[in-house]
Amino acid sequence: MDWQPDEQGLQQVLQLLKDSQSPNTATQRIVQDKLKQLNQFPDFNNYLIFVLTRLKSEDEPTRSLSGLILKNNVKAHYQSFPPPVADFIKQECLNNIGDASSLIRATIGILITTIASKGELQMWPELLPQLCNLLNSEDYNTCEGAFGALQKICEDSSELLDSDALNRPLNIMIPKFLQFFKHCSPKIRSHAIACVNQFIMDRAQALMDNIDTFIEHLFALAVDDDPEVRKNVCRALVMLLEVRIDRLIPHMHSIIQYMLQRTQDHDENVALEACEFWLTLAEQPICKEVLASHLVQLIPILVKGMKYSEIDIILLKGDVEEDEAVPDSEQDIKPRFHKSRTVTLPHEAERPDGSEDAEDDDDDDALSDWNLRKCSAAALDVLANVFREELLPHLLPLLKDLLFHPEWVVKESGILVLGAIAEGCMQGMVPYLPELIPHLIQCLSDKKALVRSIACWTLSRYAHWVVSQPPDMHLKPLMTELLKRILDGNKRVQEAACSAFATLEEEACTELVPYLSYILDTLVFAFGKYQHKNLLILYDAIGTLADSVGHHLNQPEYIQKLMPPLIQKWNELKDEDKDLFPLLEVSPPQALSLPVISSHSLRHPGAEDMYTQHPEQYEAPDKDFMIVALDLLSGLAEGLGGHVEQLVARSNIMTLLFQCMQDSMPEVRQSSFALLGDLTKACFIHVKPCIAEFMPILGTNLNPEFISVCNNATWAIGEICMQMGAEMQPYVQMVLNNLVEIINRPNTPKTLLENTVSPIDVLGAPAPGADSPPLTSPRQTRCTSLRNIRDNEEKDSAFRGICMMIGVNPGGVVQDFIFFCDAVASWVSPKDDLRDMFYKILHGFKDQVGEENWQQFSEQFPPLLKERLAAFYGV
Repeated sequence: MDWQPDEQGLQQVLQLLKDSQSPNTATQRIVQDKLKQLNQFPDFNNYLIFVLTRLKSEDEPTRSLSGLILKNNVKAHYQSFPPPVADFIKQECLNNIGDASSLIRATIGILITTIASKGELQMWPELLPQLCNLLNSEDYNTCEGAFGALQKICEDSSELLDSDALNRPLNIMIPKFLQFFKHCSPKIRSHAIACVNQFIMDRAQALMDNIDTFIEHLFALAVDDDPEVRKNVCRALVMLLEVRIDRLIPHMHSIIQYMLQRTQDHDENVALEACEFWLTLAEQPICKEVLASHLVQLIPILVKGMKYSEIDIILLKGDVEEDEAVPDSEQDIKPRFHKSRTVTLPHEAERPDGSEDAEDDDDDDALSDWNLRKCSAAALDVLANVFREELLPHLLPLLKDLLFHPEWVVKESGILVLGAIAEGCMQGMVPYLPELIPHLIQCLSDKKALVRSIACWTLSRYAHWVVSQPPDMHLKPLMTELLKRILDGNKRVQEAACSAFATLEEEACTELVPYLSYILDTLVFAFGKYQHKNLLILYDAIGTLADSVGHHLNQPEYIQKLMPPLIQKWNELKDEDKDLFPLLEVSPPQALSLPVISSHSLRHPGAEDMYTQHPEQYEAPDKDFMIVALDLLSGLAEGLGGHVEQLVARSNIMTLLFQCMQDSMPEVRQSSFALLGDLTKACFIHVKPCIAEFMPILGTNLNPEFISVCNNATWAIGEICMQMGAEMQPYVQMVLNNLVEIINRPNTPKTLLENTVSPIDVLGAPAPGADSPPLTSPRQTRCTSLRNIRDNEEKDSAFRGICMMIGVNPGGVVQDFIFFCDAVASWVSPKDDLRDMFYKILHGFKDQVGEENWQQFSEQFPPLLKERLAAFYGV
């Protein structure tokens, strides 16, 4: 018998649904309490589905809301629904998917896919066949409702639909969807393409079997009147470019012509989808070959797309010039997380972390949504990296008109274009920069804030060239103007100027030393001007300045300028305020006392014990504070070197470090081991008494699953080994096997390999009279790893360890000797005594095997290796 509601109960539910639409917060609270009570009754969900599907006399928003509350209940506790309730809901959904209201159809579709995502695709075997069957209905609403539900299922469960678990329903569904590409309704056509699009990136077999039909149908829809259809066609072609370019190549000329038109589509959503095509094409090896002849059409289209639209300007408050006194709303400020420190060895030509222009997202942060302007700028950027100087003949004539245009919106887009091509076209732009840079510096004082802010960004993209010129020519004027913009009355300009100045600091480094006093005066003045969000960026600029000029900042006059505002901010902040992170990152080490910091922010280990024992009384501690404090202490130990010893002596830092090293959170342990390594280098006298307690903890953290923890623990062991030498013998068994395992693992990251080499070679060197350890197997990997490190102390130490081991057990190196030779040849200038060790081992090996065998052996050497060994060691 069909379930029927009790009339009184139904009225109660309807009243609740009406109340829940009230804007009054007190009413909302009552509604939430009432919902909790009603959820105790299993058939409450029957009432909700009844209102959604059967109560057609009610208004649509109330019916839809009933369905959305039911959807939340399904999400939270569908597994506890009694079977009759679950069956009634499922049956009602399928019976009413063709409701006359598009809002109700969409709500039922959401409900169906939510049930399906709770593992019900397997438990609801009639769902997919019935929905596919409903597609054949002559009633438009039924067909559209079923398609809407299928599209949501395809989005949420694409992998499952292509699996044996469901007997691969895609084999039926894909051909079925393709039939509807020619349907008379644009909404149905759009659903059909969107459904198939879900399976392109995963290369679903059922789609690959029908790929040519799919592409043929897409081409037939290329000039569809409906923008949603055109958008889905463009999206399909962009994805196919990535996964089945082989099928598109024969038609590439036509596709490019089509995308040129669609990138100018009057519907911005279609234009944005089409613009993605150029970003994807730039990553394909055939890009240059197929696109070169179309650049003359494409470049003006992309440049035009980089202009702010009228809506952009309204959203960005482009007409507001001064807003520095307006406080920031908290949701405008991105949450800040401190990144734990990972220890690496210095490499030749290695780029510092984050040098990939991570912050180079052109400008408008408030327009965080991806839009046509951003996509066009990104496309021009990547194409500049593909075509380099070949792009300029198409761009330069346009640029001249744009940069000097009387309309500020056009001029602004020209400055963005100039910034977008900076990386790819730098060489070709150099002849024009002596004229362009002064013009851009002039734009920093434009009357429109959006022009001033984009000029900051574009100038930062050319900072490397500016710094390569005599300082008075461009660096000094740029720095002077940027510092004025840091004090601009517009918050967007302040932000752009601070970020640009940080980039300039990284490029200029000690070139800024003569101007430090002036720079600090400006940055300190900004402290009193800035609202919350820009203060965080100001901290970064000060931190970057300290990194860039190094010890030059360590002057009493500079510290006296900088510290009062920093200390004032420190005192204003509560202990749990995350703004402490950037403040801790920026404060010059010489100004802070170690005991204060360590006891202030590392007190959390005890807090964790209290939370673990009494979770109902205490909140879980915020580990970010521990991490940032540990990293600051690392910076102090590194910066102060031996001078840190007296500060450590007066603090309980070793006890706190012992607790942090055992923390449950990997990032805390990661930063703890970095600090241990730095303290070992700076003041081993305080670390040595704790070695017996520390080594077992280090040993248990040599787990490559937590790569950064393992890396820092390995590095700390290496530093301890260098201090302890032969005294490490008691601890060999705790760590050596794990280290050997790391070095023998395939695909161990380069940094971890390098950090592992040094301790292995100290620990692996046997005590006098002892048997040599069984360490022949990792030697090939160690040698390969070491050859890539530039000459430094760690490399020196590691090679001495290897040479000592070969001295004790010469036979152990025979099978890997070619790798040892290769690693030896990587040295540019080893110390004299180390060069002697290499000489003796190479000649000893040659004498042992004899001239004839040596000739055969050395025939395997690459020519360069043979030359280097002959030149440096005479073998």
